[in-house]
Amino acid sequence: MKKEIYKKIKENDIIILARHIGADPDALGSTIGLREIIKETFPKKQVYTIGTSSTKFKWLGQIDKVDESIFKDALLIVCDTPDLKRIDGISNVNDFKDVIKIDHHPEIDEFGSVRWVDDTKSSVCQMIIELTYDTKLKMTKYAAERLFIGLVSDTNRFLFYYTTADTMRLVSKLIDDTKIDFTSLYDDLYRRPLSEIRLQGYMYQNLIVTENGLGYIKLTDEIIRSFEVDPASSGNLVNNFNNIDEVLVWITFSEDIKQGIIRVNARSRGPIINKVLERHNGGGHKFSSGAKIKTFDEMQDIVKELDELCAEYKKSLK
Repeated sequence: MKKEIYKKIKENDIIILARHIGADPDALGSTIGLREIIKETFPKKQVYTIGTSSTKFKWLGQIDKVDESIFKDALLIVCDTPDLKRIDGISNVNDFKDVIKIDHHPEIDEFGSVRWVDDTKSSVCQMIIELTYDTKLKMTKYAAERLFIGLVSDTNRFLFYYTTADTMRLVSKLIDDTKIDFTSLYDDLYRRPLSEIRLQGYMYQNLIVTENGLGYIKLTDEIIRSFEVDPASSGNLVNNFNNIDEVLVWITFSEDIKQGIIRVNARSRGPIINKVLERHNGGGHKFSSGAKIKTFDEMQDIVKELDELCAEYKKSLK
């Protein structure tokens, strides 16, 4: 599979790299990192990353502005995106000469002449590191920094279950080969404004916990504005709730007035939650999922379904 991807990259002079909407460090790191790797290997190729720029993660690198007229002559590589509707900046993959899909989520939509989908991988950044080392692509220090950040973010500093011995070996090789200063990279990833820390405190104080082990919080636009943060901030904080004894599944519901949606971010340390979120315009990994719903009325449905899931899981342990 990796050799097929390398062959496609080698054969095409114009390459577009895309990822999911609401990009996180894995989506940004994998596309920006792969862009730099391809440019280092094939300096004459036109290589671009597209999608909405992220203010929060702008330090990861620049997003390109591209004339859509080149799509018909370009190879599209879609990273970290299981379904067509969540590709940022692309209305139709058929507008491209060819398409490759590289992803570590459970597959939803099958698209692309080459598909490398493996939900046992920690991150797409890990997959790009593997792709580079297993082909004739050339790693750069700049790319290595972006790939390291994406991998660390998606594994929550190697805490999640899909961190494997292969993950650790690849990271060790990456650091040894490129001499990246990973401690300074942590500063950019984990530094938070005081407003977000105060929001985190509010979330701890107001988290509702059911007797079955579901923790959830509703953040209205009024609450979010009172802390002078954006609606994505609470979603970025969701991993901070993973060490509460009484909580098996925790979920945030954040109102986004501008987009007319409620952002849903869920995590689990036992019950498999992605199927529940798939029923509500979302999905993801077994223990890490998200969704976008229209009203807080639907929030009650998700809470009910996840609470029942927690109850079933606790029974299965007896």
